[in-house]
Amino acid sequence: MKAVAVIGLVMMAGAAFAGAPLNVPPPVAGAAPVLVERVKVHSVSLEGNLEGDSADRGVIVYLPPDYAAHPNRRYPVVYALHGYSISNEKWTGEIHTPQTIEGAFALGTPGMIVVLADAQTLHNGSMYSNSATTGNWEGFIAHDLVAYIDAHYRTLPDRLSRGLAGHSMGGYGTTRIGMKYPDVFGALYIMSPCCLSARTAPPAEMMKALEAVTSPADSAKLDFFSRATLASAAAWSPNPKNPPLYLDLPVKDGVAQPAVLARWAANAPLAMIDQYITNLRQYRAIALDVGDQDGLKTDTAELHRILDSYGIANSFELYSGDHVSAVSDRFQNHVLPFFGRVLRFAPPEK
Repeated sequence: MKAVAVIGLVMMAGAAFAGAPLNVPPPVAGAAPVLVERVKVHSVSLEGNLEGDSADRGVIVYLPPDYAAHPNRRYPVVYALHGYSISNEKWTGEIHTPQTIEGAFALGTPGMIVVLADAQTLHNGSMYSNSATTGNWEGFIAHDLVAYIDAHYRTLPDRLSRGLAGHSMGGYGTTRIGMKYPDVFGALYIMSPCCLSARTAPPAEMMKALEAVTSPADSAKLDFFSRATLASAAAWSPNPKNPPLYLDLPVKDGVAQPAVLARWAANAPLAMIDQYITNLRQYRAIALDVGDQDGLKTDTAELHRILDSYGIANSFELYSGDHVSAVSDRFQNHVLPFFGRVLRFAPPEK
């Protein structure tokens, strides 16, 4: 695969498929409305990031229809991570919430809390990675966000009652965070994950444009794939001594930088996974899916193969669709029902 495909196509999210028709499931007759709250969550993990992105993140919380009527009932929580180039607010249009959540509950999935957090950054996406430049996004999701939700809502504060899901960059985040935090989450649903493989150097034309960036404002003028490369560099090759972007590019003066590419490779889940097999064995369930017209299907299938090779139970589905065309159907009819089957819905017996 050419470098531009490796750098760019694997990072595609909703904005790159703006013209693709979405297969939105019809509203379910009689579905009860969920309660929707929009809150700001302060993240200690994101404080002091060199990009200057806010440590106060917008979070959308969907509460089950019976939440207010049963003040003593506690619920499991699903944390769902959006893709590159969009915010959690824009992702609601792709996965068509709250309608799909209401539909899932009406079709038999037991009520749970669903949480969508904003991971958009200066270069349009955090990669859900830890970096001095962007902040510690693993810490935000697995610690700060979970702690806030447990403190402010009637959750079941136990790993077996927490699920983590994500699409595209969010699928990468689910894979990455899932490998490292089995003490926080009990089940994973990985949707069309990007960025699983180690990268090669981007093409010369792209690198010329990137090396011409002299201020953070220039990032917004770049094309989708060039900006995504900056996001990757900010996440995986941060450099606090290299202002104004505080990152190292994988090519300098037209010459590939092996040390930078090695740092990027160290963040590729297919290269990381052997270190985390013991952690992955702790999950109650792991599911993967990807569209048969999605260029990410090869790496997703490889992740499934590796899990199988270690005897780690997981499901893998190659469905009819491209990167985003079926994501709302998947969310309603596959993702949420999966968590409805595998999460713990009652407190453990004492």
